[in-house]
Amino acid sequence: MSKLVSAAHAASLIKDGVVVSVSSSSGLGCPDAVLAAIGERFDAEGHPKAITTLHPIAAGDMYGIKGIDHLAKPGLLTRTLCGSYPSGPSSAEPPRIWQMIGDNSVAAYNVPSGILFDMHREAAAKRPGVLTKVGLDTFADPRHQGCAMNAAASEPIVSVQQFDGEEWLYFRAIVPDISIIRATSADERGNLTYEHEGAYLGGLEQALAARNNGGIVIAQVKRVVENGTLKPHDVRVPGVLVDHIVVAPDQLQTTQTAYDPAISGEIFRPLSTFRTPEMNVQKVIARRVAMELRDGMAVNIGFGISANVPRILLEEGQHGKVTWVIEQGAVGGVPLLDFKFGCASNAEAIMPSPHQFI
Repeated sequence: MSKLVSAAHAASLIKDGVVVSVSSSSGLGCPDAVLAAIGERFDAEGHPKAITTLHPIAAGDMYGIKGIDHLAKPGLLTRTLCGSYPSGPSSAEPPRIWQMIGDNSVAAYNVPSGILFDMHREAAAKRPGVLTKVGLDTFADPRHQGCAMNAAASEPIVSVQQFDGEEWLYFRAIVPDISIIRATSADERGNLTYEHEGAYLGGLEQALAARNNGGIVIAQVKRVVENGTLKPHDVRVPGVLVDHIVVAPDQLQTTQTAYDPAISGEIFRPLSTFRTPEMNVQKVIARRVAMELRDGMAVNIGFGISANVPRILLEEGQHGKVTWVIEQGAVGGVPLLDFKFGCASNAEAIMPSPHQFI
């Protein structure tokens, strides 16, 4: 039986009250066509309703890829656990999910991304949850906010446990009923490859978490190819884990980018083509950080000012002095700036996101 379905059919599989896991990183790898279809179905039918969503990294941006905002409708979304939420310039219209959080229309939690990825792995293995020291004495600690972003998030999702004489945080695994992931290509059996993607993210772990617990996996892809045409070493999610395939030929690679082969590691982008920051306070901060770097370091950077540090080294002719690592998966290369952050041009390797948190 064919696994190929329309986005509308995929949306019809989402039942009331289910837990839906979504693979995305802002505009990078977002299965936006499927999410849009879920929102459209709710507008037309009033279903699905009262769903919970899991987002290890934000789904959607503020540049046209709506992501979680397709689901940000009172009655449709009642609880969400996210490693981050869509962000953008203050001049842009704010995402609806922000309004829902502020209005207490949704129970919203901000859970560290690595913990959310680990929760999927634990759910896939049918283990009870994640025991970690990450988040102790921070907002994630239940003695502070316990990851809760508003008063509606009153149900505890984390507790403090004593184990082997030490204090740990314990996050009970939340099992997804549906996982919605994205890739570039699928064959007719559902094997997925990521040749035009800037990151693998956590698609495999999210698929395993749903399928190993009797759930459904929906994959959005750019194209479908014949069986036997994909190289086994290129397949990142095997077809046995994929129930349904939705083709979205116009899916963007990442924010404001239809397709850049340097992001997916298919070509080398000349270093002279990368812009360097103008002189301002942010650049001064980035230059000061660069002074702390030593040859051979592996340096993890995040969204914001720190993303300018690689450009400082480029400007000073020191590219290659350190290896940049970003949580979405890229190792090496030149991380992109602003709201394209999350992928890199000229990466030396692209790892699955969950591996970056080990």
